[in-house]
Amino acid sequence: MQDAHELAPRVTLAQVADRAGVSLKTASRALGGEQYVSEETLAKVLAAATALGYRRNAAASLLASGHLAESIGLIGGDFTNPFYSALAQSVEDDIRSEGMHLSVATSWESAERERRIVDDLASRQAKALVVVSAMADHAEYARVQARGVPVVFVDRPAVGLEADSVVFDNRMGGRLAAQHLLDTGHTRIAFVGDYAWLPTYRERLEGMAAVLDGASPSWRSLLRDDAHDVASSRALTRELLALEEPPTAIVAGNNRILLGVLEELSEHGADDAPAVIGIDEPEWARVMGVTTVAGDVEAVGHHAARLALARLADRTRPVEHVVLPMRLTPRRSTARGDSGSAAPSAE
Repeated sequence: MQDAHELAPRVTLAQVADRAGVSLKTASRALGGEQYVSEETLAKVLAAATALGYRRNAAASLLASGHLAESIGLIGGDFTNPFYSALAQSVEDDIRSEGMHLSVATSWESAERERRIVDDLASRQAKALVVVSAMADHAEYARVQARGVPVVFVDRPAVGLEADSVVFDNRMGGRLAAQHLLDTGHTRIAFVGDYAWLPTYRERLEGMAAVLDGASPSWRSLLRDDAHDVASSRALTRELLALEEPPTAIVAGNNRILLGVLEELSEHGADDAPAVIGIDEPEWARVMGVTTVAGDVEAVGHHAARLALARLADRTRPVEHVVLPMRLTPRRSTARGDSGSAAPSAE
């Protein structure tokens, strides 16, 4: 039996153009994300499309533009980071069975570059976007949604916008790391974190604070942030080790930071090296015996693909926010009496 959406006649582009008071060609350009459409005209067309419930016929657009397959765009911070490659693989695995391919692009954590990528993917008729966003506010993505392009935010939730999202419980991750170190006898616990503006960093910091503020108030003097790559994390680790009272344990905020921490510790010597916990689970962490706190990145990708496909099938479905747990895997890098055993291997 057909539902009401299937029985209702499909709204045409001509109807949108008529309601907006523009030509059919102008309406097509506006909804296709082309340049040289004024803000005023774009606003009129988007308002008309929203009011009428217009849904872009992506298949017809792709055929007209010469594309042979429909795509979903994935925007990430840095695809040299194993997190993004695992995310991309899991999204692609799920959408390929639907006859779509994945287009990936790197923002390098630049909001302006992200905007350009979004415009480019929309103009190329991407059916949906999966975004690890570098923006502090996402209200402008409403224009993309109004064009009929669903947006799913992953790792970092949407701000100022109603949109599907998949994130980790980063506060849980911070709590797990801090509690494990307290339980193994550490009180001088350092945290080398990512960019301070990132919600993942702030949430992990909040989780650690919930455990450590009462147990070890001095830990905040050992906070270091803005370590987004190996070189900067090495420099901050070197700074911590040079303190008169260096930390007995270091929490590395992500897998790139972890690599930098371990590289620096490999030159420091094993006898007095601090214990290490990495947030994220690079494959080499198992080999090196590094304790980690991590979530299932592949699960993030699978949920993101599911949400994008579900939104394409039904634009009216309720917005869904998926929060995935993090887990701690203890290894020898935090074992009692063996806190530095993992460091010499990082060469």
